[in-house]
Amino acid sequence: MFEDPFLRKFEFAGNLSEDERTALQLLTLTRRPVPARRDIAESETGDRVYLVMSGFACRYKTLSGGNRRIVSFVLPGDLCYMHDSGAFARDLRVGTLTQCSVVDIPRARLEELIGLHPGISRAIWWVTLRELSRAREWIVNDTRPADRRLAHILCELFVCLRGIGMADEHGFDLPVSQTDLADALGISAVHINRVVQALRTRGRISWSNDRVTIPDVQGLKAFAEFDPAYLCLDGFGP
Repeated sequence: MFEDPFLRKFEFAGNLSEDERTALQLLTLTRRPVPARRDIAESETGDRVYLVMSGFACRYKTLSGGNRRIVSFVLPGDLCYMHDSGAFARDLRVGTLTQCSVVDIPRARLEELIGLHPGISRAIWWVTLRELSRAREWIVNDTRPADRRLAHILCELFVCLRGIGMADEHGFDLPVSQTDLADALGISAVHINRVVQALRTRGRISWSNDRVTIPDVQGLKAFAEFDPAYLCLDGFGP
């Protein structure tokens, strides 16, 4: 299995040929740093797709009152603005939560690779379907009480990060603020503090120095009603 999170995620869709792996590796040779709390897109034209190679980011929308709603987290190996072309308006932004390393991929080049390589085409299709599946699950998760919603998001992060080698069997690094989590749950900063404390008090999680530890992974999954099938990562995560 590859250390590169981008290649690891594409391998979930099926085996890539050596030529396909090489083509994908060549896409990621030039990277640029993006500071925390910035939009990763440098262009508004929709002619580029952005690949996050390291760091944490999020897809979000700013509401009329100025509040931010995070609709998903973006992890290393994730592609962004995949559908931001002339046919689709840019309805969501992608902003960094920590410093990130980002690859700018010309959309025309990615489309060329999709046409030339069936393995890459299959992987892009898998990525698209997986993001749709995640979006549906986040909608369902919004109907749960806040403590279970947070538990569900933590379970999702745990399984996704394990799939790319960034979590061990008991937890993962989470260098984001409680405000970020509040914006993902659609609750206030005061409420998220209470929710985190409640999970800690019950022994569901511990969170210290940007490290989330889950003493009982299966217990947290049961509490959150979390079924990882929607993430399409068979064989990864306990």
